[in-house]
Amino acid sequence: MLNQEELKNLKADKVIDARGTACPGPLLAAKRALAEVSVGGIMEIMSSDEGTTKDIPKWANKMGHEFLGIVEEAGYWRIFMKKMK
Repeated sequence: MLNQEELKNLKADKVIDARGTACPGPLLAAKRALAEVSVGGIMEIMSSDEGTTKDIPKWANKMGHEFLGIVEEAGYWRIFMKKMK
């Protein structure tokens, strides 16, 4: 996992803004968008639903991708993962 400074400076290949949607909305948006990310690419999911901070890491690990970490902003979270396959 990356530290907060590394995460804040990370340039994502794909950013999903799922703020304002409740579970499972952000996870479904991430699943759909992953097809647009090449292997080794970084995806950032912005979510205002706290449940996403648990769902995305679990799903990423289950699917064989690398969960990079979470940055907490004012009123939402930025969740980073790397597509591994």
